[in-house]
Amino acid sequence: MTTEEERRAREFPRYEVSAYVDYTGTEVLLYHRIQNISLGGVCIQTPSIEEVGSIVDLVINFPELSTSLSVRGEVMWANREPPMDMGIRYIEMDETRRETLKQYIARVKK
Repeated sequence: MTTEEERRAREFPRYEVSAYVDYTGTEVLLYHRIQNISLGGVCIQTPSIEEVGSIVDLVINFPELSTSLSVRGEVMWANREPPMDMGIRYIEMDETRRETLKQYIARVKK
């Protein structure tokens, strides 16, 4: 882990959840498992891995809140071996979306 990755990991604790995300990168992919989520980004499990640096559009569904969150992200790392997952850092997140994410995390971290 680089110094920047370590700093972000400490800055934004990650929470394992049973939730799903839809995303658009090189193709539209629906209903992929979120391995963990934080205020800084999300790790998703998917058979279609994007290139590091790719920009993706995410729709994170929060059934507990009866809402979803649309946000843009940048692929920060990708694992092409099982479990085939990638880490995505949120970009362009406004305060309203951030507040929705905070509400969700407050529910799942209990």
